[in-house]
Amino acid sequence: MLSREHSGLLGENGASAARWLLADRVSHTLSEARLESVADQVERIVRLTVPAGRIDPFRWLSEQEMFPKVYWSGREDRAGVAAVGVADLREAGVSEGAGSLSKLLAALPDSGVSGARYYGGARFDPLGKPDEEWAAFSAYRFVLPRFELHAGETETTLVCNLVLPKDTAYASKIVQDIEDLSFPEGTSRSLLPTPVLREDSPDLKGWRENVERAIGAFSEGRLGKVVLARRAEFGFDGDLDPTLLLESLRAATPDCFHFYAEPEDGTAFLGASPERLFRREGRLVESEAVAGTRPRGASSADDEGLRDDLLHSAKDRVEHTYVSKGIREALGPLCEELEIEDNVSEMKLARGMHLRSKVRGTLRDGVTDAGLLDAMHPTPAVGGYPRGEALERISALEPFDRGWYAGTVGWIGSDASDFAVGIRSGLVRGKTLALFSGAGIVAGSVPDEEWAEIEQKIGDFTGMFGLEQGHAAR
Repeated sequence: MLSREHSGLLGENGASAARWLLADRVSHTLSEARLESVADQVERIVRLTVPAGRIDPFRWLSEQEMFPKVYWSGREDRAGVAAVGVADLREAGVSEGAGSLSKLLAALPDSGVSGARYYGGARFDPLGKPDEEWAAFSAYRFVLPRFELHAGETETTLVCNLVLPKDTAYASKIVQDIEDLSFPEGTSRSLLPTPVLREDSPDLKGWRENVERAIGAFSEGRLGKVVLARRAEFGFDGDLDPTLLLESLRAATPDCFHFYAEPEDGTAFLGASPERLFRREGRLVESEAVAGTRPRGASSADDEGLRDDLLHSAKDRVEHTYVSKGIREALGPLCEELEIEDNVSEMKLARGMHLRSKVRGTLRDGVTDAGLLDAMHPTPAVGGYPRGEALERISALEPFDRGWYAGTVGWIGSDASDFAVGIRSGLVRGKTLALFSGAGIVAGSVPDEEWAEIEQKIGDFTGMFGLEQGHAAR
């Protein structure tokens, strides 16, 4: 509990008081840790929390000079977490194959305190060497941030993560980093710049050819579904502020996972994913099979008509069946019990709807988050079925590196974890925004219809810039 003196300070100047109080607590904690016998200390995480008044998390994130920068809000969360800096980092440039992620995430510091989370994710293809635009992103990257801003409905809290005894050697630097934190007032910021050009990869002609080649492979009997993606790059008349883009995207896409990773200044991956990969609480795990897409209707009657069309679409049902089957095959060996809903329902979002079946299971003893990630990624919702054949087809047909698009994004804690599929996403680099989106191709897919579906999916982004949905370079 705060003393009366501390409470008064916060009332007069929340930012100054937050800095002073946090620096004081950090100095005191590190001083006490130095007095302990190093031989008796187990590496552990200590979280120090102070109130910080009302602060806009997106402005706060934008104005910090510390990297990396992270933002996360879960699909059920009303508040989000903005974070900067590094208390601990687990990173691998390129995967070494089976067991690489388990090795990377082994022996994390003891996080007996509630709330300690490693935020991060992985490339769609961790074995592949990244293209230049994805050079700042690793195959795997998970960070325990040095500072976190938790934006509640009535108040914001500032958290400093310490890893002891390691951080006793960096006391003065950590205190200086606290002094350097920016606490902006208000929410007013500049507008998003204007888009001046667009380039699609592949273009419509190339897309039609890719879809037709994929459909031709189905007749061979080795492939049931493949998810093909497109990259649409937009150029603007000024630099993009990726945190402002994220703020606008979050407002336009309720009921989604919102994620942001900026490993270095000027390069940020962000998105609003509707799809959970898995959530673990203890040994309980939840997932979902998601497939099929329709836009929302302009009226209630239109909406119901589109919903019925989706629920009774043979093509979309086939696509959903492959996703459900792939998840069962991935999770089954890891679970003592596994239940996948037989009934398919619609998942409604602000701009679209999908078919969904919920998945619940009880994990076997010893199953780790790394084991879940290795087994489940990529699901047939972003790769295809069977997995190996689909990934070969994607590699052969797509003329770009997916990077973290369609990879995994989320967090890992001691008792829980939560991961989304990194779709409905974009990569910001200076004056350019590359948007990525895909469509599930099965027997009976029509190339132009799949092109239109992707245009609808990237509409959450393009709508913010006043672009007409469906416009694309031919």
